[in-house]
Amino acid sequence: MNIQKEINRRRTFAIISHPDAGKTTLTEKLLLFGGAIQVAGAVKSNKIKKTATSDWMEIERQRGISVATSVMGFEYNDIKINILDTPGHQDFAEDTFRTLTAVDSVIVVIDVAKGVEPQTEKLVEVCRMRKTPTIVFINKMDRPGKDAFELLDEIEKKLHLRVTPLSWPINMGSNFKGVYNIFSQNLNLFTPNKQTIQEGIEINDINSPELDQYLPKDAKKLREEVALAAGVYPPMDVQQYLDGDLSPVFFGSALNNFGVKELLDNFISFAPTPRGKDSDVRHVNPDDEAFTGFVFKIHANMDPNHRDRIAFVRVVSGVFLRNTNYLHVRLNRKLKFASPTAFMAQKKSVVDEMFPGDIVGLHDTGNFKIGDTLTEGEILNYKGIPSFSPELFKYIENADPLKSKQLAKGIDQLMDEGVAQLFTGKHTGRKIIGTVGALQFEVIQYRLEHEYNAKCRYEHITLYKTAWFTSKNKAQLEDFQARKANQIALDKEGREVFLADSQFSLQMAQDKYKDIQFHFTSEF
Repeated sequence: MNIQKEINRRRTFAIISHPDAGKTTLTEKLLLFGGAIQVAGAVKSNKIKKTATSDWMEIERQRGISVATSVMGFEYNDIKINILDTPGHQDFAEDTFRTLTAVDSVIVVIDVAKGVEPQTEKLVEVCRMRKTPTIVFINKMDRPGKDAFELLDEIEKKLHLRVTPLSWPINMGSNFKGVYNIFSQNLNLFTPNKQTIQEGIEINDINSPELDQYLPKDAKKLREEVALAAGVYPPMDVQQYLDGDLSPVFFGSALNNFGVKELLDNFISFAPTPRGKDSDVRHVNPDDEAFTGFVFKIHANMDPNHRDRIAFVRVVSGVFLRNTNYLHVRLNRKLKFASPTAFMAQKKSVVDEMFPGDIVGLHDTGNFKIGDTLTEGEILNYKGIPSFSPELFKYIENADPLKSKQLAKGIDQLMDEGVAQLFTGKHTGRKIIGTVGALQFEVIQYRLEHEYNAKCRYEHITLYKTAWFTSKNKAQLEDFQARKANQIALDKEGREVFLADSQFSLQMAQDKYKDIQFHFTSEF
């Protein structure tokens, strides 16, 4: 088995964007090119029964948005591609942040009409901090929108990315003619309404009269714009892209299947192969012989008929083998997995081996939490997979006393997924759900009812922030715990959390108890 060869032919990336920019549609078309699906499904359409492969949860089908990260793998030109399609909605940002720890590069989708939107800025900031190689795909070119130069300028200013266009649009909206591929010097012409493409017309020189034959009215303008772009933007440098310092830009229309193949062909030629990751002990390289991996996502009820829980594990090094004992580092227990799975959205197939960069699904009976590490025996933990302090809070109450067991189980499993956090008041015993977005409450309520046959209702609570706290000053810690007893709850792991009802209350606690550290992410 040549592990290096397998590593070199893998590309694992996430697609991120603001809602409605066309991210899930782009995912569909990439899968279509990979032969992984036969018909691409519209994300929102009452006329089409088929829904997008990556939006498989019932609530996603109803609302036409992605609320959970989907994992899809397929082969294209002997390259194994793993796509993680993330939720665009800001209420599910935490799922996306964690997913970004499991990928080697990202594609950012931007709507030509709307340009850069706030949610995109937040997500790209995370990629920039991690120096994740980033490609930009400007979508919906068949609709009226912003000028190409204006958009590139906006991307540089708002996303702080240094860009270089590798393709250039020929007009837009109803007058959209196609794109000129600067990188491979060919022309792709678009025929409106027919979804047909004259692919890869070789134009060795943009000044050749051949271009005028294909674009009698637009050749002059195209030449001027391409020349201007070459003068303004740096040339493509693969190493700068891999270092996270340069972002190639492509133009197209995912819905019309246009510009997607160029994106995919260029992506596999220069996108990074699986990279190593820092643990608390050492940096782990993908070609290290021993298997290691970490859980970045847990999903309950992927198949509601079987009530199964799946832990998504990113393979960092070595080879993951079926029916082999691996060490669950946190529990210090050996576990064996009889049916590890690979994904095509919710369709799963059992696999015998997985390589660095691959995402393997493990059936879980409650052993895993997000951030857990699996190894062949080495004691190490991967870092950088935090839970964030929630921003919105509600009491959760049982709406059907006969179903209290189902409700407890449902809450327990959904909290393990990381969609929200559960806090139990030390004095009152009342359960509080904390989320980063309001839509999460709706999703939890919906899933409890439809997947666990349990009903809940919410009650208002005034809370500003939750903070984990630690201190080496025992006396100060005990005084704080005694005075703030009514404002202390336990998280799901049994750790104490301070429930601050206002910014003033939190500030007062920080000022009074100088030796107590207040933490706003779970990694401390």
